[in-house]
Amino acid sequence: RKKQAVTAKGKPAVTHFKVLERFGNHTLVELTLETGRTHQIRVHMAYIGHPVTGDPLYGPRKTLKGNGQFLHAQTLGFTHPKTGETMT
Repeated sequence: RKKQAVTAKGKPAVTHFKVLERFGNHTLVELTLETGRTHQIRVHMAYIGHPVTGDPLYGPRKTLKGNGQFLHAQTLGFTHPKTGETMT
């Protein structure tokens, strides 16, 4: 996969964030997406200088102990391609 980036000529992508709690060098945030671009959360957080903890592509190699990214979805939703129904 290609590494994505924020560029002036790139497709529009909007991510809203809210700080929930701070833990020294790490922060728990709530993110809401208006768009759904490839790696959007990871790219946007790295772009503003706060990469997702444990992200091997967009973040630093050494972070907290654990396997994989500290990135979890509370809610997922999409519009069904055949029925047009909103699925959550």
